[in-house]
Parts: sequence; structure tokens; C-alpha cells
Amino acid sequence: MRIEDSGCSVQGEAGAATHPTTSPHPESRILNPVIHSLGLVDYTATWDAMKRFTAERTAGTRDEIWLLQHPPVYTQGLAGLPEHLLHSTNIPVVKIDRGGQITYHGPGQIVAYLLLDMRRWKIGVRELVTVMENSVIDLLAEFGVHAANRLDAPGVYVNNAKIAALGLKIKHGCCYHGLSFNVDMDLSPFANINPCGYRGLQVTQACALGITATLNELQAQLAQNLVHGLQNHLRGKTPCP
Repeated sequence: MRIEDSGCSVQGEAGAATHPTTSPHPESRILNPVIHSLGLVDYTATWDAMKRFTAERTAGTRDEIWLLQHPPVYTQGLAGLPEHLLHSTNIPVVKIDRGGQITYHGPGQIVAYLLLDMRRWKIGVRELVTVMENSVIDLLAEFGVHAANRLDAPGVYVNNAKIAALGLKIKHGCCYHGLSFNVDMDLSPFANINPCGYRGLQVTQACALGITATLNELQAQLAQNLVHGLQNHLRGKTPCP
């Protein structure tokens, strides 16, 4: 699977605006989302680009997965309660349109945004959450790290410490936002919040678990796991001939 570094950008720090890519081949649209590696990009510009992509996409628009990092930022979901920000800081807080409470993004964390037509994949919200969780669980398993999800608190956990957070926005059968996976970052800003609205929730990251693979290596494997998870789900929904 190829990760493309060009052809997709966000307005602002990353350059020109993103527009949906249309493919004449239904098979590639369904089974092969376009993967873009965008580097370190501003949160608000990226969020605006996701909304624009989703609003402008058509029945022929290929799905995309954006892999990136953000400068330090707290994001607060639609149900976000202000009391989950425990201390005022100089890190900006952006109120956004995904579900969930408050979380933190910063350099050294992989963010994967899934811009999908969910009807194309015959997938519901809970099923997509499971695909995202399993993509991280399977990645960690390759390095001998046992991780698990929690039905009461979506995400991925190692020894009850959260290593990956999830959040989605569904609009007209299409989704955006996605997951964040802590790799090698400054975790101290998490101490200023109740992560995802859970008081006292601990967080961890790949480097603290003895994983020495680079962020780019982990990013490529995560993207592959996401695509394979979607493909396997679709195959399971497709009747045998």
C-alpha cells in the first residue's frame, strides 16, 4: 500500500485547499482509500478541510485517510463539559463537531482521519469504531504489547492506560475525524484535563512500552491495518456468489 505525500493538503500551514478525488473505477473507490501523509498541520485548517471535503464529495469521490500530527491543541467534542478542562493553559481549546469530551493532540502523536462513505462499506458507527480500535490493538500486538478496548469508554488501553482515542462525525452517511495514537510525545498536557471526560484516566504511549519503531513506520502499519479492517468488514457483508 502506498502512502502519498502529495495530492492532498489543507489550507493554512499545509498549503492549498483539499478537494475530493474522483475515480472512474468503483473497485478502487471501495477497496482502496487514498492514503495521504500530511506531516505537522494546523488543527483548525485540517478540520475545515475535512468538512469541505465531506460537503463537496459525490457518489464518485474516493474515500481518503489522512495521516498527520498537530501542534499542541485541546479539542472539545459536542457534548464537551467545560469542567473537564482542569487548568487554564496557553494551549488553545477548539470546540468541534465530533462526539465525545476533551482530548489533547500534539507532536509525536499519530492522527488518522477517516473520510469515508460508510454506506459504501456497509458499516455502522459501532462497527467502524471496532475497526479503528482493532487497527491499533493489532499494531501493538506486533510488538508484543497486549491492548484492549472498553465497551464503556471507546478507545484502546494498555494496563488501563489509554493509548488511543476515537471520535467521529457522521453527516449524510459519510464520516470524518477518526483516531489519535500516542507514540512519542509530551504527555504532560493530559494532566490538565479529564481525558475524554474520565477523571483520573491515565494515558500512555508506544515509546513507554518499549516500542522503538519510528513514527513513520507505525503510521504506515496503522494505515494498512485500517484499510485491511475495512476490506475484511466489507467482505463479511458481501454474499457469496
